[in-house]
Amino acid sequence: MATTYTIAELAREFDVTARAIRFYEDQGLLSPSREGLGGRNRVYTPRDRTRLKLTLRGKRLGLTLSEIKSIVDMYETPKDTVAQIERFLTVLNHQRATLEQQRTDIEMSLAEITVHEEECRRLLAQDEPLKESDAA
Repeated sequence: MATTYTIAELAREFDVTARAIRFYEDQGLLSPSREGLGGRNRVYTPRDRTRLKLTLRGKRLGLTLSEIKSIVDMYETPKDTVAQIERFLTVLNHQRATLEQQRTDIEMSLAEITVHEEECRRLLAQDEPLKESDAA
């Protein structure tokens, strides 16, 4: 008998909520079979587990769900591996550029904060002698 997983098992293994897994199913990233009364119980295959793992990896990389689905779906039908790898490289390059721009923006913001902090400290240091003489 083939190995299968429940939604609770996958949620526990990957430290995500069952709700997140159901959302990925709604987005077409997972397609579990249904068992039990009225098909209420989701049954996930090793394929679903791998797709969930790849989805979560893509999310950590900052990819959109549509980008993730496109990439994961490409690997389901290995017809032209070169084209698949080139597509993945394009997505990764785009994400790298986005993250590098965000890093530049963050570094600029941190530099501005440092300037403002130094100015505030300078102003406070100038006012200290006044506060001490006021108290006398």
